[in-house]
Amino acid sequence: MVGVRDLALPLRDPADLDPLLDRVGDARVVAVGEASHGTAEYYAWRAALTRRLVTERGFGLVAVEGDWPDCYRVNRSVKLREGADADPRDALDAFARWPTWLWANDEVVAFCRWLREVNAGRPPDERVGFYGLDVYSLWDSVHELVGWLREHEPEHVDTAIRALRCFEPFGEDGAEYAFASRFAPTSCEQAVVDLLQRLCEGRGRVEAATDPEARFSAEQNAAVVVDAERYYRAMVRGSAESWNVRDVHMVDTLDRLLDTADHKAVVWEHNTHIGDARATDMADAGMVNVGQLLRERHGADDVVLVGFGGYRGGVVAGSAWGEQVQRMSVPEARPGSLEALLHQEIGRDALLVWERGGVRPAELDRRLDHRAIGVVYRPDRERWGNYVPTVLGERYDAFLYLEDTSPLRPLHLERADEHVPPLAHAV
Repeated sequence: MVGVRDLALPLRDPADLDPLLDRVGDARVVAVGEASHGTAEYYAWRAALTRRLVTERGFGLVAVEGDWPDCYRVNRSVKLREGADADPRDALDAFARWPTWLWANDEVVAFCRWLREVNAGRPPDERVGFYGLDVYSLWDSVHELVGWLREHEPEHVDTAIRALRCFEPFGEDGAEYAFASRFAPTSCEQAVVDLLQRLCEGRGRVEAATDPEARFSAEQNAAVVVDAERYYRAMVRGSAESWNVRDVHMVDTLDRLLDTADHKAVVWEHNTHIGDARATDMADAGMVNVGQLLRERHGADDVVLVGFGGYRGGVVAGSAWGEQVQRMSVPEARPGSLEALLHQEIGRDALLVWERGGVRPAELDRRLDHRAIGVVYRPDRERWGNYVPTVLGERYDAFLYLEDTSPLRPLHLERADEHVPPLAHAV
């Protein structure tokens, strides 16, 4: 009988990813996770895989768990757009929403500099983009949209201003708006829906000289405003609804990006978003996620989900929501967990790849606790927290296991004026 030890392949350098590229085949979407938001090796291996997908398999965009306006600035830099940052590091260092270290870190800088170099040798319409999928940037997206409309489509500015004024009494505070909409008879919902409708009505009348990607960005900022308003209203109800609003928005955004051109996409998010929710206890709570939605919308054959896990090491995170980022030790995985099993059976860095529905080790069909570290981490809670019950073989299509890990290196410490979004889900 085949065991997980027999499935384990070497994982030493990017050439060892060949079996994973074979597993990707002609898939249009490869979603690559991370077991924490603050571990250097997860970011480095994810970047190594993405480099090979871009150069060898023709993938044309990278979409990440970040805000659209911030990531669009990075996108302009890596695509060498006129007036953009000459060094992607400057665009990444400008990230100002806590937790900034998710993208403002050395590993992402190295990848984005590499991507800019690759794009420099390509025609503008073949350059690989870098986009944000998340929903948190309500106010930033409104301000970006108003500025774009003033310059390009002034007939829609009044509608955008009405939406902006609706939110002004809440001081750009999502929590304050959420609680106010919970107890007040009205909300800003209609204002933002009108804004999106007006903008989309004008899509077919755009002059040929208009920058199509810039207008797409304007439409996306409007879509963020619509879904962020829904997200903040759902947040106060204390259910899975806000999580679902967020993950549906991220997949909707990815689908809009895919529809703009015949691209293939790499998605970078936490395991909790990437791994199919139906293979975890998230489904019991009524939660869906990006991995599940991708398989449902595009079919399992056109989507490859790649997870990560580590046995011990280090991480950067906050001890509470909005707290200063710090380096922390990650203890050995608790007994009985997936990571403890892989440590016992393999004991080295390894790549595991399998076919859906094929013969595979029994361990892949067992429900085991799988460590998940978000932007908030308390090592002292390892005994009862930080783990998601998971059927590995159903949650992912491949898995990268690392024995020892090290903390990510942020570009900067959190700034005093940094925006901290309201807490709903800490992953």
